[in-house]
Amino acid sequence: MSDSAEKPAAPTRRKAGRHRGEGQWAAGHFTPLNGNEQVKKDDDGLNVRTRIETIYAQRGFQAIDGQDLRGRMRWWGLYTQRRPGIDGGKTAILEPEDLDDEFFMLRVRIDGGRLTTRQLRVIAEISQEFARGTADITDRQNVQYHWIRIEDMPEIWRRLEAVGLSTTEACGDTPRVIVGSPVAGIAADEIIDGTPVIEEIHRRVVGNKAYSNLPRKFKTAVSGSPLLDVAHEVNDVAFVGVVHPEHGPGFDVWVGGGLSTNPRIGVRLGAWVPAEEVADVHEGVVSVFRDYGYRRLRTRARLKFLVADWGAEKFREVLEKEYLLRRLVDGPAPADPPHAWRDHVGVHRQKDGRYYVGFAPTVGRVDGTTLAKIADLAEAHGSGRVNTTVQQKMLILDVPEERVASLTEGLAALGLTAEPSPFRRGTMACTGIEFCKLAIVETKARGAWLIEELERRLPEFDEPLTVNINGCPNSCARIQIADIGLKGQLVVDEHGEQVEGFQVHLGGSLGLEPGFGRKVRGLKVTAEGLADYVERVLRTYLDQREPGERFARWVARADEGALS
Repeated sequence: MSDSAEKPAAPTRRKAGRHRGEGQWAAGHFTPLNGNEQVKKDDDGLNVRTRIETIYAQRGFQAIDGQDLRGRMRWWGLYTQRRPGIDGGKTAILEPEDLDDEFFMLRVRIDGGRLTTRQLRVIAEISQEFARGTADITDRQNVQYHWIRIEDMPEIWRRLEAVGLSTTEACGDTPRVIVGSPVAGIAADEIIDGTPVIEEIHRRVVGNKAYSNLPRKFKTAVSGSPLLDVAHEVNDVAFVGVVHPEHGPGFDVWVGGGLSTNPRIGVRLGAWVPAEEVADVHEGVVSVFRDYGYRRLRTRARLKFLVADWGAEKFREVLEKEYLLRRLVDGPAPADPPHAWRDHVGVHRQKDGRYYVGFAPTVGRVDGTTLAKIADLAEAHGSGRVNTTVQQKMLILDVPEERVASLTEGLAALGLTAEPSPFRRGTMACTGIEFCKLAIVETKARGAWLIEELERRLPEFDEPLTVNINGCPNSCARIQIADIGLKGQLVVDEHGEQVEGFQVHLGGSLGLEPGFGRKVRGLKVTAEGLADYVERVLRTYLDQREPGERFARWVARADEGALS
């Protein structure tokens, strides 16, 4: 026997804590390195639909395999929702089976935010018949239901797919919904229409098993609007409309953005891509993530960690040499947005002379009845097109000038104003403890209450302002990049009692000067004291600001006493 053959135990002498790579497939590390990777190796998440339709929908919730329930069902937009009555203090303590209700959240993906009134009516009908009226607009342009029974999923899919809608890969370690400018193809100031790009990306990757086992979720954004209206800076990959001095309109490429507990602003690759090549580049970026993404630790499995380690130059080099097999054209960065609001709320002239009307559901909360009435208004006043935005807002398109006033009156009758206060316009909220198993505090009702309080207390306030409310540290509502970001947690009140509250982030922003909100040392605000705190800070801002100074700029120079 040779000397080398006599040393099979050598690997056990490695230092404690060492591991074999980061679980990157491209480095030959195929062995599943955590439970999630094992579940995906055992069976592709896309395969679970057959079991849902043939077994679980027939036998009920108790028949669902645990790995399907808390893993693969996400590939079809399904998460179990939080069991009622479990307070936020138990979120991190209880086992999943103790948190699970026997009902589901269901996410309908709406790529580019584009809907017809026929599709909107089906969404409304499903809400009314199967979801106890729930239908929230998310900050990724989707619609999210609650109270869904597994027994109803075959019929829900049948109705959605009959009108061209889908829940395919609305969740899971997959290419999630492709967010897009809600005014693509109609805006008078548009640089380039991203609609064909979104359609081609969707055709290539959604439901494609070549991309259905990624290290984590993968978020894509496409916009040709100068308003930079899709929060491209915090997506895994984004294509932003720019004009190349030699080649004309195309897209600037960004990679590696994301928030949650380790936020990062995406970086430019410095590459200009024509519209007809964007889907190729998108497939290349997804493939880099699939093959080089970190699978050992789930907390480091997002693309932003790979980009942080590699840098933009190496990422572009790998993309070009190993996947595209060609060099990309160098290109310019996008210009700064022309104004602060990036949501398209209000009445705006389209390039064809008609108008679109953007309006503000309160923190994205609507219901099936309201959605059906919105569809009625869109058919009566427009061409039957309704879009959602990444700010939880909605737009009705193609409205003749003579119908605008009647439409805005009809919206106002539903409590959906096209001229909202800055607070109603700028406040977003995640699902919160009402339904989410990760949440610690309530968010939707708290957000609605905060809006009403601020409108009453500060009726004269007319500055652009974003207030983003999140029920946990995961930042689904993008708290770090809001003027006022509120991260839900339990805090101690003046009586020494543990109550719902928030850690405050101040002065976050996107655009050409992106940055994360500032945390004031030791500052925690109870939920009940939230309106008092926000009112105090905003009054201080109004007193101390320089002419034309935005809230985020003031926060950057203010002392902590002014922010407490």
